[in-house]
Amino acid sequence: MAVSKEKRKTSNSTSDHITNIAKILSQLEEKDLSKDWLLGELKRHKIRSKTLFSLNSFEILHQCSPDIVTNILKHLEEDDLHIKEVKALTKSLHWFFIDIIASSDPTIPVKSQARKINVLNFLIEKTETFKHLQQSSIVVLPTGDGMAIGFPDSPEQPLKLAIELHKKLSKYNKTRKQKDQLQIRIGIDTGPVYFMKGLGGGEIFWGPGLIRAKRVMDLCGPNQIFASSIIAKDLQRLSEENLATMTPVGDFTSKHGEQLLIYNVYGKEFGKKTVSLKNKSKKESEDPFSRKLNFEFNSIEVRLEVTEPKTMMTHHTWIWNVRNISSLPLEQIHYNIGGDVPRDFSTLNAKITDDAGNDLKIVSLDSNKPLEKKFKVALARPIKKSKKGHVLKLEYDWEEPERLFGYVFSSKCKKFKYVFTIPSGIPIKSRVLEVIPDLGMKKYAESPPQIKYLKDKTVIVWESNKKQKIHPHDAFEFQW
Repeated sequence: MAVSKEKRKTSNSTSDHITNIAKILSQLEEKDLSKDWLLGELKRHKIRSKTLFSLNSFEILHQCSPDIVTNILKHLEEDDLHIKEVKALTKSLHWFFIDIIASSDPTIPVKSQARKINVLNFLIEKTETFKHLQQSSIVVLPTGDGMAIGFPDSPEQPLKLAIELHKKLSKYNKTRKQKDQLQIRIGIDTGPVYFMKGLGGGEIFWGPGLIRAKRVMDLCGPNQIFASSIIAKDLQRLSEENLATMTPVGDFTSKHGEQLLIYNVYGKEFGKKTVSLKNKSKKESEDPFSRKLNFEFNSIEVRLEVTEPKTMMTHHTWIWNVRNISSLPLEQIHYNIGGDVPRDFSTLNAKITDDAGNDLKIVSLDSNKPLEKKFKVALARPIKKSKKGHVLKLEYDWEEPERLFGYVFSSKCKKFKYVFTIPSGIPIKSRVLEVIPDLGMKKYAESPPQIKYLKDKTVIVWESNKKQKIHPHDAFEFQW
């Protein structure tokens, strides 16, 4: 008996409907989304029913029209609404971190800078250590004016590479004019890193070993090789030759406040015997983050509300619960804000109040650049040392047409909350990215943001988890 075209069409439509429901259920599980998210989507499509709350996800979807199911599936498959926590694997590597001194000097022509980078890459490739490596076993991270190389086998590999490179570089510089000579600095260390999926789908790596190697390198002067005590002590135990080339030069404080016992690596044709502690101390004092901080945050809440969608004019509200951790009273607070559109400070409608309702006075405008403002605010009453926090609220208006907002922490913070509000009906892509310290790389935050579709607005909320420790220099980027 022949089946009519209408019956076949209905059968195919039903089959597609069930298939799409199955895909949605799979996506919900993969992205770790609950039934609440699904109910929020139905609210966005103006479907509301008290009976839905008693049903499971399959039953809810089965009651929806095929068009609604198709739209929900399409929304999920965009793959940028909620990002499940990345399961990262760790690996311990021996790190060689190098960069070129003064490569970012604006007085040096770009072509000259690029030529120096090419020379550095060429010289590294010509070392015996690099030539005899199995390229598949090492990890290489280009950093623009240098690179980080992770060796899996022996802590001697980064040391040998540093020594060989210095010898080749010495010969190269002897045949060049001073302006064309290459000045480098090298830091070596041992430590673990996490391997995870990056934003573009490729593999990225990040961890204490890599970051500490860079901090060791940052302490170097021109043509110096520094090693952390972690790798130096292992190397010294391996041979008398290593012992003779490595000398402890004392504890250094990195710009992040971390104490590092540093070894200077030098010999007849590599490194430098003299270490200028005076210059290094001066350099650190010029970095405001290297100063001992006299405050911490019990909590921070940042609220962004888009008031004009066409221009992405955004009302910013920062609520700081700040406490004094020093013996001296806290009399001023420093703010650093920015936006996407050039503006004069006077047009931002900036207002700062405290928990007593006092309007606080801006006592100095340290920077009024078109896209960045830095200013100091005098407190109505000094804050004394106490575990109890004092609330300060900053409000200002600034366009955000690039649809992203970055926040950098100036001190430790126990709890952080981000709330973003935009009128309903405007398509959004909600992402929360953690900026990896020192490297400028980004990874998805450990927990996804929560989205609420209300009648007249869409609200995105993200909070740091209870176990997450936020330190000075930590940074997050919020995209919508």
